[in-house]
Amino acid sequence: MEKTHAQEADIRAFRSQVEDIRAQIAKEIVGQQEVVDHMLMALIAGGNVLLEGVPGVGKTRLVRSLGRVFDLPFKRIQFTPDLMPADVTGTNIIVKDASGNSTFQFQPGPIFSNIILADEINRATPKTQSALLEVMEEKQVTIDGVTRRTGDPFIVIATENPVGSAGTQLLPESQLDRFMICVKMGYPSVEEEIEILRRAQSGEAVENVFPILEQTVLLLLQKEVREVFVHERIYRYIAELAKATRENEWTELGISTRGTVALTKMAKAAAYLQGRNYVIPADVMDVFEDVAIHRIILNMKAKVGHIRTEELIRRIVEQVRQPSLQKRR
Repeated sequence: MEKTHAQEADIRAFRSQVEDIRAQIAKEIVGQQEVVDHMLMALIAGGNVLLEGVPGVGKTRLVRSLGRVFDLPFKRIQFTPDLMPADVTGTNIIVKDASGNSTFQFQPGPIFSNIILADEINRATPKTQSALLEVMEEKQVTIDGVTRRTGDPFIVIATENPVGSAGTQLLPESQLDRFMICVKMGYPSVEEEIEILRRAQSGEAVENVFPILEQTVLLLLQKEVREVFVHERIYRYIAELAKATRENEWTELGISTRGTVALTKMAKAAAYLQGRNYVIPADVMDVFEDVAIHRIILNMKAKVGHIRTEELIRRIVEQVRQPSLQKRR
């Protein structure tokens, strides 16, 4: 995709307008700045996001705001135990023409959009969850032998209720691995909650969030992020971090190769948001927990020893030596 002068100006403007984007989202979301920043990184890295948190903390509102800032078509799918795969992907229906002849016609499901909110994804059955596997990885849907592409860009942002909540089921590892990052929205502070209560009285809607950049510019931003330079020592650092998640006494399952690719993409996005065209170790450290936390499966020894995944990730970051990018003399 070739850039016009206007598009190049938009990309330069994006780097200077990050604060404007944050300000627009802040019209609807009070606090949660780290969550917003990391979701913004995932968006320009082209990855899917798993958003965890108890009901009622603003997960859906955040996704809608993010879509509106980039002026992207948005579809919400409410996952329930009775939701069927065809309700997500679409299906062929019988249509009669004027002469009475019947033909099959494809009726696209809500998955054919740019930003998909899979709300409470862990309430659906495994059969319905599996309908997302192909589209999350390959951005296409195959029905009755016919493959159809989704919109571009295409990003799934799924909200998940805490494990053990009423009516929830564990997501399979294959699906968890398709989420580039997992971020958690917690409860607001007292001051933040007071501000939320003030705003609730005004009845302001998400329409107060104004678009900052167009869809075509986001595609160019994603291309720019892919071109951010990664030094060979950074690649080795990422590989060593992944190895440490796989080869230790606490884990049953570590980060996959897909996970290391996701970590690299997120580190590039982190560098880009900082105005750099190269990755430093701090970029990797900044996003490592979000990339790793839903991919690491603890073994029984860790559970008996009350080792939490966050604690294990912290130990790994401390143990794996950071590379120096200074020229050796």
